[in-house]
Amino acid sequence: MTGLTVRKFAAIAEIAFSTIVRLESAKNEIPAGNVETLKKLKKTYEDMGVEFIGTPEQGAGVRWKVQS
Repeated sequence: MTGLTVRKFAAIAEIAFSTIVRLESAKNEIPAGNVETLKKLKKTYEDMGVEFIGTPEQGAGVRWKVQS
């Protein structure tokens, strides 16, 4: 979605590459991880213009933020 490699995204988010690989390999499970790590991931995506929408019950997803 962002066009970045995992290594580049990890560097921008200031998260270890191996941590992102571990989180990605969790499949449909909620990954066990440090809450601060998950907050960093979310903030990095939001800073790139990604908006998190919906809820797990309604079908969560992402989209590009609408430019005002």
